[in-house]
Amino acid sequence: MADTDCPWPRPGEEARKPSAIGRKFRASRDAVFVIVVALVTLGLWYWPTGFEDRLPPDAVQLKARVLAVDDSHVHQYGIVREGEQRVTLSPLSGPFAGKRIVADNILLGKLELDKVFAPGDTALLVLSLRNGEIVSAVAQDHWRLTLQGALLALFAAALVVYAGWTGVKAMLSFLFAALLLWKVLVPQFLAGRDPMLVALAVLAVLMAGIVFLVGGINRRSLAAYLGSLGGVAVTCLLSLVTAPGFALPGAVKPFAETLLYTGYAHLDLGGVFLATICLGASGAIMDVAMDVAASQSEVAAHHPEIGGLGLCLSGFRVGRVVVGTMATTLLLAYCGGSLALLMVFMAQGVPLINVATMPHVAAEIANTLVGSFGLVTAAPLTAVAGALLLRKGV
Repeated sequence: MADTDCPWPRPGEEARKPSAIGRKFRASRDAVFVIVVALVTLGLWYWPTGFEDRLPPDAVQLKARVLAVDDSHVHQYGIVREGEQRVTLSPLSGPFAGKRIVADNILLGKLELDKVFAPGDTALLVLSLRNGEIVSAVAQDHWRLTLQGALLALFAAALVVYAGWTGVKAMLSFLFAALLLWKVLVPQFLAGRDPMLVALAVLAVLMAGIVFLVGGINRRSLAAYLGSLGGVAVTCLLSLVTAPGFALPGAVKPFAETLLYTGYAHLDLGGVFLATICLGASGAIMDVAMDVAASQSEVAAHHPEIGGLGLCLSGFRVGRVVVGTMATTLLLAYCGGSLALLMVFMAQGVPLINVATMPHVAAEIANTLVGSFGLVTAAPLTAVAGALLLRKGV
């Protein structure tokens, strides 16, 4: 293919053909893509999911300061508390700002769900109104949005300071991915769509946005994208093939069973679990693919005479190193999420063979091993795609 026939610039093309017009064209093309993704992200923010009207229309959520608590109806059983904590709060905004409101805080005796308030805490207060008057008040939880917003702002600032314009694009890709998952993936799952098909479609769009947004519209990003798609496809296929052998219940993940009791008994929780395997591995797969493609791009830019075979072998060598560490990253990530469970088994002296066959542990093993297969295949697939796209004369 001639140079003028392909819209994807070769690595090092700027150095060999220093054209101001060409550089401006590529910069404007990337800028247009950034604007498009930004507009899509903004649209996703306002995109209705169809589940917004599930709360009563007269419910009001406010940030409130805890003034006092009454624990006279709270009963302590060892380390567990049950009963009702009466919490006196003062809303910090809204029409009830400054008023003293007594709210309920029901303790269920479950440490992972219960919250205990103390004077001076900040809470999320939910009010039920009738004709503008408060009918009931519930101290829903501790107010965490301020800290979360501060950490997000600090994260964005660190990205921009370190990476400049690339950091801005990385932050945009972060928001784009988060909104795409919340506004599209989750509602489609709840609507009963095929979980695997939905996950593949969403991941294809998500990876395209992230890879081309951060890496720019060029052959390097195209190679990384093709390798990522291949790795995710292998992960999804392998999860479907191995699912009967693992014989895992669909409700193996936390809160999955709760869906069945809240009007969603028709959901294919087994399919949702398999889709989460693909989703969980997709980020690491993208990292591997971009690392391999970026290394091939640098080699092609500095040694254009290397040829397609040399580029492919170079990508294979880089991929071996990257996959070796990234597979361990998946293991550490999943073990970190289940560390308390592993500690319980160890404390009770449960044999390792029993631990490995328990559903919750087997689910994490499936996540790690099946996801690692996606990593192993993404690296050579990217190397082959990079060799075809980045070699001289293409």
